[in-house]
Amino acid sequence: MNILIVGCGKAGSILTQTLSSEGHDVTVMDKDGDIVKSLVNNHDVQGVVGGALIVRDLREAGVEDANIIIAMTDSDETNIMCCLMARKLGARHSVARVRNPAYAEQMVFMREELGLSMMINPEFQTANEISRMLRFPKAIHVETFAKGRMDLAEIKVPEESALNGLQLASIAPKLGVHILVCAVLRGEELTIPDGSFKLAAGDKIYITAAHAELGKLYKKMSNLKRHIRSTIIVGGGKIGFYLIRQLLELGIQVKVIEQDRARCEELAGFFPKAVVICADGTDQEVLLEEGIATADSCIMLTGIDEENIILSFYAKKIGVDKVITKINRTSLLSISDSVGLENIVSPKETTAELILQYVRAKQNSENSNIITLYRLADNRLEAIEFIVRGGAKYIGIPLRDLNVNPGFLIAGIIRGNKRIIPSGSDFLKENDSVVVVTTNRKITSLDEMFATEGSR
Repeated sequence: MNILIVGCGKAGSILTQTLSSEGHDVTVMDKDGDIVKSLVNNHDVQGVVGGALIVRDLREAGVEDANIIIAMTDSDETNIMCCLMARKLGARHSVARVRNPAYAEQMVFMREELGLSMMINPEFQTANEISRMLRFPKAIHVETFAKGRMDLAEIKVPEESALNGLQLASIAPKLGVHILVCAVLRGEELTIPDGSFKLAAGDKIYITAAHAELGKLYKKMSNLKRHIRSTIIVGGGKIGFYLIRQLLELGIQVKVIEQDRARCEELAGFFPKAVVICADGTDQEVLLEEGIATADSCIMLTGIDEENIILSFYAKKIGVDKVITKINRTSLLSISDSVGLENIVSPKETTAELILQYVRAKQNSENSNIITLYRLADNRLEAIEFIVRGGAKYIGIPLRDLNVNPGFLIAGIIRGNKRIIPSGSDFLKENDSVVVVTTNRKITSLDEMFATEGSR
């Protein structure tokens, strides 16, 4: 696809790398010539130095031939206007990064009346991710499919866990839970396992399950409290704003530590049930005085990655059960995991993932029925939700009889309100929602999972 990315800061650069690596024809445009030069030199992309609202520059970047334009400048208004201009100039679809909540509330109007295809709010989406992580405290990450009816959780197997040393085929009879282990990351080795695979302490496992079954599994694991009842948030920025609202709705006691007095007054006015402390959240005495040692969880949301990392180490050292760290710099993401910080959120990565999902869905509008897409295990694994369309050759055939290509696994089936963790005797029906886990990136259609003839 021809994709034009306007605004190439951190998120735009991540997106450029991702989309170009998937074989799309990407053109980048930014007013900073050094940024454009760097992207052109390091990736297989075209570059134009220009302004997002200058028609001449948009045309030079090939906007008339763009399948999708993605506006990622620092200004919401510029992104919206750029997309509207691009549509008038011939771009087929448009995506704008928009942070202002007021604009998000009128998305329907902007889509139907102005032709804006999609708006993405990185801070809101990151708050959603953190909220899921607190609802399932034993998980490193939790993603949802089928409008929240099925979860995919990433869990690290502790030494004392009931999962340690257990064969996958024995999980249901021994633990009484119906889950599917879709993938296992052991060191650097990623495996899509069969029933004979035996788990070991330190494994990162990716599990699909219904909410209730995931809850049952957590009861069998003893390394963390079952529920998060209190949290301390360090940093009251945009992510904090969205997150406070969500956590209060979950019944979690929220304490926010923020340095800026005006921001503290604003948060206190919006959220009278939250405790807002105007202080330096990086001060050890402040943290101890505000009860970090007895909090169920801590969320580090300052604007400086290094501060968030150091604060997270401190919280873990004094025994906080659940510590979540916001990191923006891509270079720090893999380092953080290697030193024991597992619960990481990155607004830039979240934005890129959502846009990639949209691009995949538009790549082949007739055959690509992607609803949801997540990248896992350092982007080596993808979990994708498809809708089964009528006429497919694999409909009605037991899964055990289908000729599935290597590197694919059906991890869940949602049929109406019924959630199915699949076995060999299950089969697909028209309009089923199907969750597929695969090591084969760039998949755009469920058909790619099966061999040409569809069955043995």
